[in-house]
Amino acid sequence: MSRSLSVLTVLCLFGTVSAFAETQPAKSTSGDVTFSNQIVRIFQENCQGCHHPGGIGPFSLMTYDAAYPFRYAVADATRARRMPPWKPVAGVGEFKHVRRLADADIELIARWVNAGAPEGDRAKLPSPREFRSAWQANEPDVVFEMAEPFSLRAGSEDIYRCFVVPTSFKEDRYVSISEVLPGNTEVVHHVITYVDRGQSAVEHDRAEPGPGYTCFGGPGIPYFDLLGLGGWAPGAPPTSLPEGVGMLLPAGATIVLQVHYHNCCTGRDQADRTKVGLHFAKGPIDKRARSIVAINRSFEIPAGAARHVVRASYTVPANRSFQALNITPHMHLLGREIRATAKYPDGTVRPLIHINDWDFKWQGSYTFDKPVPLPGGTVIDVEAIYDNTADNPRQPNSPPKTVRWGKSTTDEMCIVFMRITVDQEHLAKR
Repeated sequence: MSRSLSVLTVLCLFGTVSAFAETQPAKSTSGDVTFSNQIVRIFQENCQGCHHPGGIGPFSLMTYDAAYPFRYAVADATRARRMPPWKPVAGVGEFKHVRRLADADIELIARWVNAGAPEGDRAKLPSPREFRSAWQANEPDVVFEMAEPFSLRAGSEDIYRCFVVPTSFKEDRYVSISEVLPGNTEVVHHVITYVDRGQSAVEHDRAEPGPGYTCFGGPGIPYFDLLGLGGWAPGAPPTSLPEGVGMLLPAGATIVLQVHYHNCCTGRDQADRTKVGLHFAKGPIDKRARSIVAINRSFEIPAGAARHVVRASYTVPANRSFQALNITPHMHLLGREIRATAKYPDGTVRPLIHINDWDFKWQGSYTFDKPVPLPGGTVIDVEAIYDNTADNPRQPNSPPKTVRWGKSTTDEMCIVFMRITVDQEHLAKR
């Protein structure tokens, strides 16, 4: 597939027109910030995972010649913290794979661009990063993919489609790593992977023509049949569960890929066939990775409310204690801010996550740097803030109207999922 980009594509993804003010590269002088000495190292650590040939980024930042034409776009996007995409507020929760640039790195990029973006001495270049395999976690034990490609017309925006992929395992399996491989990185925005122990997803698929079925708010699977296998968002590497912990893939279950497509800017019709690769646990499983959810389904957001607060909570059973592995907030288009805390039985409050600039297009799942203990009686409190005014640029209704819980684009949700293990569970002893 060609990775060449039109001006319109870059405008859509990086939100700036200044990327195309071409000038002759500057000559470096002693003491300058240069690509070869400082900037490429910032790109290697924070950007090249997406921005390499064949990667999901709209252009490469691997070499000076590749990066130079997009220097202004990079400076603008990093200054505004649109890139790298990372929503949690610093200092609230400790997470793995943080993609937040340090202030000093943002300043270096700005200084480099303002100085004319000099290349510098190539002898100072570090060894280049290598991207040998499409799979970041090495070759999976098994790969599942959509039965057929899904087509998108040019100009299509925000399509949420669920694709049903059957499995044929005759026994339960435990998964330690689940990695999504987008088939077309120009149009796949993010992917969430579910497991259906029943037949709901199959029935939804049969009821709607074409590959898959529409699923903006979720896969439409009853909670008692629904399991999770993770997902994919730009720049987020696949994570491995701790030793002895696995995600259950029941015998005969169905895998469901919820894919968010966005083909606003490529200027042509596109097609996608996304895959998911699973790594099975190699040793004995002592604990199953499970999910808990703090959720509010009975709220309404009045038209014209600029900062309407909705709350949700979940209480850990008194006879159980958990270890939280990751956390996933979820709202729709009116969401502006969401935070979650854990209030322990002794009254101590531990902040878990705070997103103060919610953007539905950049939602993600965040893995804690270390498991967070949740003893029995702990209360997970969620506070979500919504903007239901005409000033909200993502407002789906004109004029604004009262919005309630629901699964459609113009409805709202207030959810925080957490992946946990149960301290009292010891499967290996059975």
